[in-house]
Amino acid sequence: MYSSLSPSSPAPSFPSPLAWLHSFVRPHAGAIALTLLLSLGGTLITLLQPWLVKHLIDDGLTARNRDAVFMFTGLMVAAGLVGTVLSGFGRLAYTRVSGRVLFALRETVYGHLQRLGPDFFARQRVGELMSRMDGDVSEIQRFALDSLFAAVSAAIGLVGAASLMLLLNWQLSLLVLLLVPAEFMVLRLLRPRVERRTRALRERSADLSAFFAETFSLMKLIQSLNGQARESQRLRRLGQAFLDDLLRLQMTEFGTSAIPGLLVALTRSTALLLGGLWVVEGQMALGALLAFSTYLGMVVGPVQTLLGIYVASQRMGVSLGRVRELMEQPPGVSAGGDRMPAAKGGEIRLEAVDFAHRGGAPVLCQARACFPAGAKVAIVGASGAGKSTLVDLLQRHYDPSAGQLLLDGVPLPEWPLELLRRRVAVVSQEVQLFRGSLGDNLRYGCPEADDDMVLAAADRARIGDFIRSLPEGLATPVGERGVTLSGGQRQRLAIARALLMQPEVLVLDEPTSALDAEQEAAVMAEIDQLFAGRTRIVVSHRSQPLQGADHCFRLVDGQLQELPQ
Repeated sequence: MYSSLSPSSPAPSFPSPLAWLHSFVRPHAGAIALTLLLSLGGTLITLLQPWLVKHLIDDGLTARNRDAVFMFTGLMVAAGLVGTVLSGFGRLAYTRVSGRVLFALRETVYGHLQRLGPDFFARQRVGELMSRMDGDVSEIQRFALDSLFAAVSAAIGLVGAASLMLLLNWQLSLLVLLLVPAEFMVLRLLRPRVERRTRALRERSADLSAFFAETFSLMKLIQSLNGQARESQRLRRLGQAFLDDLLRLQMTEFGTSAIPGLLVALTRSTALLLGGLWVVEGQMALGALLAFSTYLGMVVGPVQTLLGIYVASQRMGVSLGRVRELMEQPPGVSAGGDRMPAAKGGEIRLEAVDFAHRGGAPVLCQARACFPAGAKVAIVGASGAGKSTLVDLLQRHYDPSAGQLLLDGVPLPEWPLELLRRRVAVVSQEVQLFRGSLGDNLRYGCPEADDDMVLAAADRARIGDFIRSLPEGLATPVGERGVTLSGGQRQRLAIARALLMQPEVLVLDEPTSALDAEQEAAVMAEIDQLFAGRTRIVVSHRSQPLQGADHCFRLVDGQLQELPQ
């Protein structure tokens, strides 16, 4: 099984599993208490029904007492109505608190993932992360609440049913003392298999999610290279592996329910045999025997529930371990300082900067450079020289292993991270767009911008007329990753988005690689005009976008060498 979750640096501390789960349940204590009260009421109503049946038979039918028949029948109907109402409100209360806990868990895990660096996501399969965010987090949430409600309800039902059984016939009640230890031993023997096979099934599920996430994004390439049959065959193999593990798990879980169920059937049969003989001999009333049999079933259910929680804890332990691996990943960078440095024009300095990706060769070695405020700076270099890494360092997706980068004389880690990334904007080679409207995509870096501000920025980026020509204007939906737009339109949207952010430094990472020479020259001239007076850093392996630069650097052997003008 592919996994690359082992952090290279010390992992953040993670509380004990129960303490972590409790931190999500505690804020909803009031709602949980209400749900438990409703559950308690429903359980008491359930316990009341067999007792009413006993009196209906013994005091009404057997005694031929018409009034008793009507009275106990009416009480049974009333109890049923009350139980139904309590059950309905209890289900609504449970669904509400369950949903809130689930989303709080997901938001916490997702919030941590947002703090991890690009190298983490480069190592991970999207499907694997989706499997942990969906299946594993849901399993944890179900255990955190379901086990609580089930345990309380089962305990109340067990105590209540056992007490009533003792009142009815203490001799037959001794059968339960034989049943419970036998069920516990069966589940104890099967528990390790449940844990192993649950983990295996989760991994097969992650394999399927990763397959779909990968092939959907590469479908055009698969079609171009006639790979449909190969991918279908790969899906078939993954599906068969999933089915095999699912069947193994189902058989193991069948054992955890079938064997205890058989023990229950034997116990109930024994109780009915002994009780039936006592009824024939006049030592026990028929209604009391039927009520005892019903309460025996009510005792068995809670016992199986409590033992089932024990088995479910093993499945939850697998999920918690997988989520814990994510939560223990160290953040890519710190959140930054709390200073609010004043902008001074956007000067960038590199002072003896070293950097290497985890397990890789050095990318920057004692790199030094100064990009003056308001200047246009060109950085050239061969593919793989480290140009994109330098861009990531400017936005603090990574921190250097030695040396420092400064913005307006302030080390980057001393800037609040959100403020830094607003003052240093990046327009990359691949323009990233979200599924949503044009307006949402344009104001993504500046969510407070109104429609007038958005359209003004679009006009300056020369895409405003195109937006106004659309029937829905800014509300026009954008397809997945912006596939409904041309390359040039996506590029201009990215420029408009950067304009809205009003950055001190604009970094252009291979911004015109998809354009021809004429379009490239026109776009670069527009960028120079739109962002005049701001620091512009143009990163490219071609010479055309670099014309008119105030300073030009070549990135080679991990160092920035300034070229003569």
